[in-house]
Amino acid sequence: MLRTETEFVSWLRAQVPSGARGLEIGIGDDGAIVEVRRGHKLVLKADMSIEGVHFTRRVHSPRSVGHRALARSLSDVAAMGGTPRFALTSLAISRVATRAWLRELYAGMLALAKQFAVILVGGDTAVVAGKTVLDVMVAGEVKRGMELRRSGARPGDQIYVSGRLGLSALGLRLLESGRRPSPQDAGAIRAHLYPEPRCALGRYLSRQRLASALIDISDGLSTDLAHLCESSGVGARVRADLIPGPEFPTGHVPNSLDLALHGGEDYELLFTVPPGKTGQVPVRFRDLPLHRIGEIRRSKGVALVRPDGTATPLGPGGYDHFSK
Repeated sequence: MLRTETEFVSWLRAQVPSGARGLEIGIGDDGAIVEVRRGHKLVLKADMSIEGVHFTRRVHSPRSVGHRALARSLSDVAAMGGTPRFALTSLAISRVATRAWLRELYAGMLALAKQFAVILVGGDTAVVAGKTVLDVMVAGEVKRGMELRRSGARPGDQIYVSGRLGLSALGLRLLESGRRPSPQDAGAIRAHLYPEPRCALGRYLSRQRLASALIDISDGLSTDLAHLCESSGVGARVRADLIPGPEFPTGHVPNSLDLALHGGEDYELLFTVPPGKTGQVPVRFRDLPLHRIGEIRRSKGVALVRPDGTATPLGPGGYDHFSK
């Protein structure tokens, strides 16, 4: 560990840019002061990463822990159509953590922050006898009138998801199996350890006014689609054959649909599009595929339509802290 809190703050202040648009006072004072542009709304989001719940030292390197902790909040800002600007971190670090572990934790977080032009402006630290807990708050902005919500879906809207679902859950299974990963496993393992928040896609859907509702897939497609439907007061039907699960040879992952439906931590975006605008949705956004998977219905509840045409209720089967 670093010897004193003052030494830690001085080290951390040297790791982040000292001058950034909108930043008046950053790390080292009693609080940060940032300027928000006129005509824009502030987007605020906080997420905790708890050792033993969101990460383990056996599976996750400290660099991955830092990356994932920030990615969680960045993804939520993306789901509002916003642009992330600043971050605050509160860290309760275990006494067993080494100085090298702490440095790598921040290296992972700061590398992702740099990628998205996010400035770390402060936070709080403490040393605890128990496990490490990291709380990351991100402040973003969105142009007034362009913010997106999970409550705007209407009957007839088409349901889309970005990327491939279930890769993170598959990556975690591979890491926990203890077997040596093959080159074929690399994509799933990276998807779990270093997820990519879809901030550019969120802004695109906002600026093009394509999405009627938007949510990120952090708890699993089945759970987050249920959240979106509940907020919008609607139901949904999704087709099993259109849901983009992990791509692996037949027999390698016999439950790939279950992973795609319930896996979670993909941080892809789930969005709905009015029928008159579906022709404007690209097949790919940059290098990211966009998949139409179903339709919003007036009747409540979510149904999964199998390839043979049978429809069965799809309950939320993703992660729920309280059910655990």
